[in-house]
Amino acid sequence: MVYCPECETDLDIDEDEVDEGAVVSCPECGTDFEVVTVNPVELKVVGEDEIDEEDEDEEDLDEEEDEDEDS
Repeated sequence: MVYCPECETDLDIDEDEVDEGAVVSCPECGTDFEVVTVNPVELKVVGEDEIDEEDEDEEDLDEEEDEDEDS
């Protein structure tokens, strides 16, 4: 049984019915997930990596601005 990582609703996903990279949605909270692995089924929030990369980019820019101000 696979549960939504956000709201813990049973997603009723069968390993044989999904492929890695497929996107599934939780019917309860509406969050979209990418299937990372199928045996066992592991889910990742769609766009989670993009958000992390944006945060890292912003931190890098902040550090560069601080260095410029110190010069």
